[in-house]
Amino acid sequence: MSLITLGGNVANAQAKIAYIDFQELMKQMPETKNLQEQINAYSKQFMDQLTAMNTEYQQKGKDYVAQKSTMSDAIRTAKETELADLQRRMESYSNDAQQKVETKTNELAKPLFEKMRETVKQAAQQKGYTYVINTAQVELIVSPPGDNLMNDVKAKLGIK
Repeated sequence: MSLITLGGNVANAQAKIAYIDFQELMKQMPETKNLQEQINAYSKQFMDQLTAMNTEYQQKGKDYVAQKSTMSDAIRTAKETELADLQRRMESYSNDAQQKVETKTNELAKPLFEKMRETVKQAAQQKGYTYVINTAQVELIVSPPGDNLMNDVKAKLGIK
């Protein structure tokens, strides 16, 4: 008797799986354009500073090459050290800027991701899905076309 009950419960507990391409959904969200503009503006300030640093580096490099033959060993060593320090500062600044832009991107995108995630969750619950796979991160070799939640989620978000 227990085996019959257990077998019935297993049959009723079959997982219903759907999928959605989260990156594609993100591209279609109206908020994405504004988000990208904010990220670009934030990123531009770092790029402008890095461009100024690079211009300074290029100019000092040209000056060094032009005057190298007339420099004493002490001055040449000082100029080479100065150029190397400037290059290290540029690399450090570039790495720091990339981290800050990534952090800012995550901070700005978080509410949008949460909105998307919640909408996917609601659509999945309405349709009776137990699991939803993000196909932007996982390549599905075989999947039934009827289980794609993209249209349902877009409808809930008002995206055509």
